[in-house]
Amino acid sequence: MTRHAENPWTEALKTFGISAVLALGIRTFVAEARYIPSGSMLPTLQINDRLIVDKIGYHFRDVQRGDIVVFEPTETLKHKFKDAFIKRVIGLPGEKVEVRNGTVFIDDEPLDENYIAAAPDYVYGPVYVPNDQYLVLGDNRNNSYDSHYWGFVPRDLIIGRAVARFWPPHRLGQIGPKPEYHDLEAPVEGIDLAE
Repeated sequence: MTRHAENPWTEALKTFGISAVLALGIRTFVAEARYIPSGSMLPTLQINDRLIVDKIGYHFRDVQRGDIVVFEPTETLKHKFKDAFIKRVIGLPGEKVEVRNGTVFIDDEPLDENYIAAAPDYVYGPVYVPNDQYLVLGDNRNNSYDSHYWGFVPRDLIIGRAVARFWPPHRLGQIGPKPEYHDLEAPVEGIDLAE
């Protein structure tokens, strides 16, 4: 039986179609790239950082304190914002959270935070995190539009967890809950950005 050579245009179209379906499937269900547009997560995430967001991990593990999560705007936010937010999980369901004297307290115990740009200069709470929701704050505490302004993030709005930085190349690597900052640029002062 003789095999006929396929038209190169048809072959190219098939290859492109399969690639597009795979890329869309991976982005929809597994992982996606995200860009950091603001200084709300300084010093951990710099403006223009590019991240990989794991979208399947929370099917196998619970959201943990310290995770940096990407989430859709909450009911309070969605009339004003369309783009996803990125913040750090601080309060877990059922916990009491309070900010006073420049420190976050979880169930009356101070939270050790080596990742923030500066101690928070505001008072917040005490509040109790509702079931299946999370309190999230930016690492640039005094320049972050976060839970202390607009409330909690329901679990079903969490898209995934930031797991790695792939740009810029000199800061390539994993994103952990307690990062080291010996090689990062200084925080950008005076930025008042929402995301």
